[in-house]
Amino acid sequence: MEQCASVEREVDKVLQKFLTYGQHCEQSLEELLHYVGQLRAELASAALQGTPLSATLSLVMSQCCRKIKDTVQKLASDHKDIHSSVSRVGKAIDRNFDSEICGVVSDAVWDSREKQQQILQMAIVEHLYQQGMLSVAEELCQDCSPSLQESTLNVDLDFKQPFLELNRILEALHEQDLGPALEWAVSHRQRLLELNSSLEFKLHRLHFIRLLAGGPEKQLEALSYARHFQPFARLHQREIQVMMGSLVYLRLGLEKSPYCHLLDNSHWAEICETFTRDACSLLGLSVESPLSVSFASGCVALPVLMNIKAVIEQRQCTGVWSHKDELPIEIELGMKCWYHSVFACPILRQQTSDSNPPIKLICGHVISRDALNKLINGGKLKCPYCPMEQNPADGKRIIF
Repeated sequence: MEQCASVEREVDKVLQKFLTYGQHCEQSLEELLHYVGQLRAELASAALQGTPLSATLSLVMSQCCRKIKDTVQKLASDHKDIHSSVSRVGKAIDRNFDSEICGVVSDAVWDSREKQQQILQMAIVEHLYQQGMLSVAEELCQDCSPSLQESTLNVDLDFKQPFLELNRILEALHEQDLGPALEWAVSHRQRLLELNSSLEFKLHRLHFIRLLAGGPEKQLEALSYARHFQPFARLHQREIQVMMGSLVYLRLGLEKSPYCHLLDNSHWAEICETFTRDACSLLGLSVESPLSVSFASGCVALPVLMNIKAVIEQRQCTGVWSHKDELPIEIELGMKCWYHSVFACPILRQQTSDSNPPIKLICGHVISRDALNKLINGGKLKCPYCPMEQNPADGKRIIF
């Protein structure tokens, strides 16, 4: 963080110089324009009177030309000083950060360069689709000139369709149009119930609140729409009671009643978040794009990896890090990046994998398959934690 702070201080200096220069430049030009305007008025007055150009006016014109030249030179000189400040930002970046971070990881860790490029491009395209930048994603997927070093990405409609639908509904919600979201929630009602989602109820509640905001004229329509709450009465009884109670204050105005919180605009932001989370879960998409998650994780892991690289090079033990699917040490990324459980074998102290899965013994203890194979003696297995002997074939693979 100290490196970032050092660069930030240089950037702040540049921004301050830009601000000061802009103010000084504007003031100097305004004064110069005012001075030239006065001289022009005097010359016009002399021309109307038909009098020849006096020595005084000639001197004033010479002084005006000199003043314009000096002002322009001073502004140009100040501008050059800003260039030097900008260059110091670049030097600060080079001084505080490793310019070649690609060397942190050995090339042997990755697949071919073409494979890397394809994976990265697909991650960028998926991120663009997920952020609603559909036109940019389409542009990236089109044929491009080889000089631009861009390749063709064949993205089929099945891949794009969930993102197109998701962004269409989110755009409608941002415009406070509940129609598309309600239609989607009703058509996926059963699957949403399996996820214990309250999305459909929240959409109906928000529509009901919009009717309440319409005042007494919308009272009958709101009462009629309240029938949509019937399927949700068991799980959301308290919230339904609150909305029904608000009808008492409809003629007086909800904004001055104990139910004024129902009109809070934060409900729209909440419904967008709920829809995004539940729709992504239903469609098999991550709420955050893999690209943004990878970038955030990389920012945390990169300093540690750079230190590891320096130690490996110093001790000349490059063979320590040669596996594609693991790092030489564990890097703590925080709870936000915990997506699934990880089991480490208590015998071999190794993280289990698809090729070395966790095995549950009859006694209930869990070890890795490699540990199980090492503990077999004479066709029998004795649990390392309890004295129970058992047949190794009775062990069952478990999935966390």
